[in-house]
Amino acid sequence: MLNSLTSEIEAQLRASLPDDRFAAAEARHLEEPRGRYVGRAGLVATPRSTQEVAMLIKAAGAASVGVIPYGGGTGLVGGQVAPDGPIPLIISLEKMNGIRQVFPEENVLIAEAGVILADVQSAAEGVDRLFPLSLASEGSARIGGLLATNAGGTGVLRYGNTRDLVLGVEAVLPNGEIYNGISRLRKDNTGYDLRHLLIGAEGSLGVITAASLKLFARPVSNGTALFQVTDPAAALRLLSMVRDQVGEAVSAFELIHRQGIEFLQEKLPQVRNPWDETPEWFVLIELGLPHGLEPAPAFETLFSSALETELVKDGIIAQNASQSADFWAIRESIPEANRLIGSISSHDISLPLGALADFIAKVGERLEKIGKYRINCFGH
Repeated sequence: MLNSLTSEIEAQLRASLPDDRFAAAEARHLEEPRGRYVGRAGLVATPRSTQEVAMLIKAAGAASVGVIPYGGGTGLVGGQVAPDGPIPLIISLEKMNGIRQVFPEENVLIAEAGVILADVQSAAEGVDRLFPLSLASEGSARIGGLLATNAGGTGVLRYGNTRDLVLGVEAVLPNGEIYNGISRLRKDNTGYDLRHLLIGAEGSLGVITAASLKLFARPVSNGTALFQVTDPAAALRLLSMVRDQVGEAVSAFELIHRQGIEFLQEKLPQVRNPWDETPEWFVLIELGLPHGLEPAPAFETLFSSALETELVKDGIIAQNASQSADFWAIRESIPEANRLIGSISSHDISLPLGALADFIAKVGERLEKIGKYRINCFGH
């Protein structure tokens, strides 16, 4: 049975590390972004190294106190707070924010768990490489939390989930032992692979302290377009068509319902709607092409083929980076518009692509019978 954090236990924990490693929990440590889960006052430790994390885990174990690893606090399912039960020790990885090494010739970057995702992206860009994980919270989400939740992101169709971008991890296990699984190998026949147990475990099997991440060649030519589709089934056929034409150069493919635009117009009118008449369904497509290929002709060929087969009705191809950013602002602002609308129930679903259209239709039919609900369907 776990003990609640008391002044006596707090003194024991503080004795394990220098005093500047500890502070009272702030509001950001006790509440997730939507305010649905709220924790209680507690102690926050900010270790500077994996060894210090191990010392904290051992001290907490000796006192039978629970531990919550804390990254950027951007998760929406309450994994970073303890709304009930014994008050835990919060271990924030924010001070472990160093990029240890970059190997551009191997396409590998080793980062500590507290590094913000945007900083990993910048470090990769600095050596003319790409770290493809991208999501709306990339300016505050930290690598450790992204691994712990196996985050998806807008590039999941091309590059996979976070799990697919990791070669190895370093972690502190529940008994305080350090697991050094950092690897730069692409070919590694050894098993068991504890990396895949730790990724996605949300800290329940250990605290991830660092990871070796895969880098990729940066696409030379990037382009964005919006295509109006008749329904989700047509969107799936369009995805198959674009993959046939450009292969794995599809960096993102986002389906968006008209409801998302209506929410934006109601709560975030500064986000520009590029459509003269907003379609019921449209897709945002991002292409990342190698040297010698340009996105505009690729989009024009795709649109022509899709128009002939009646998969699309209209389309807008971004003419410059600014217009592309405007298109992405729609997709990235919809979650905030949802929050501002209020009274929402958000679901992040994962289904085989072939099952999505039928699922969307059936859920819509059932909620229509109930009434009083609006579905804002969007995502990859």
